[in-house]
Amino acid sequence: MADRVLRSGRRRFSTDHQVLPGKPGAGGRDWTQIYAVYGTDEWQTLAFLLFHAALFAALAVLMLIYFSTLLAVLYGMASRLMPALPVTLQVLRFLLGFVGSVAALSSVCLLFAAGNVLYSSVALHWLMAQRMLAAVPDWSAVRTVLDVGCGRGILLNAVAARLKKEGGCGRVVGLAPRREAAVAALRTARAEGVGEYVTCRDGDARRLPFADGYFDVVVSAVHLSGMGKDGRGPLSSSAAAVERGRGLGELVRVLKPGGVGVVWDLVLAPEYAQRLREMRMEDVRVSERVTAYMVSSHIVSFRKPAASEGVGNHLPAPPLDWRANIC
Repeated sequence: MADRVLRSGRRRFSTDHQVLPGKPGAGGRDWTQIYAVYGTDEWQTLAFLLFHAALFAALAVLMLIYFSTLLAVLYGMASRLMPALPVTLQVLRFLLGFVGSVAALSSVCLLFAAGNVLYSSVALHWLMAQRMLAAVPDWSAVRTVLDVGCGRGILLNAVAARLKKEGGCGRVVGLAPRREAAVAALRTARAEGVGEYVTCRDGDARRLPFADGYFDVVVSAVHLSGMGKDGRGPLSSSAAAVERGRGLGELVRVLKPGGVGVVWDLVLAPEYAQRLREMRMEDVRVSERVTAYMVSSHIVSFRKPAASEGVGNHLPAPPLDWRANIC
């Protein structure tokens, strides 16, 4: 029976990843509704892209309006400063038109990049959260869930809404790298009406502050790849891979035997899948590619073996203090 349920869940997960819907998010929610609740944490990137898009657009428009004047000025300067060079009006016209075209094209590309970042951080993040939920075959049996790197709470609250729908006593813990982020995630949980199912705390994903084998489900969205950086900047490729491996190993450690883990991340999904197979995880699956933040992303799902051998022991875990919610 359990095998049939798991196979059914795998089929739903595979089918659900075939097509991304258009405008509305999952559950009939428009992306503007999601944005109104969660906003975006990519303001610096958006501001950078939009500023330079406006700059290149202004340059292209000015060159179009004053093309003849600029051409005459450049021809006069070339005749005075480089009289030996045979610079003709045709050559200058081509160069000036080429620069204007590059400026206009750059503006369009930067605007597209800004739109992609905004979409990826809000609407697509919500859609991928729904697909991550679909990777868990039986939510009715889930009591404890961990969201590593909960961010603004999009995935965290999607899990809480699913637990609320099941009508059980399940809870989801959101782990954020900073206390301020944990407080913000709790606020969005209350705004979504699932605050009683959510608790948040700050902590390091490479040293999870939870006992071995406590959670039925562990999820993480676009967080593990960020472990390749520290306060001083990016680490070397080998050091970054070690840090990501620690984070992935911690996800496995706190997962119950027989529990399900689901990770959505950018670019590095094949690395995660290989590491999980090396850790003898079962049903390691990688979804088809979805473009997010202008790079490829995948969802990796796996199941921890019921009879673990050296990975995530059967040690008893003390109950979490759900009254320790951050206010």
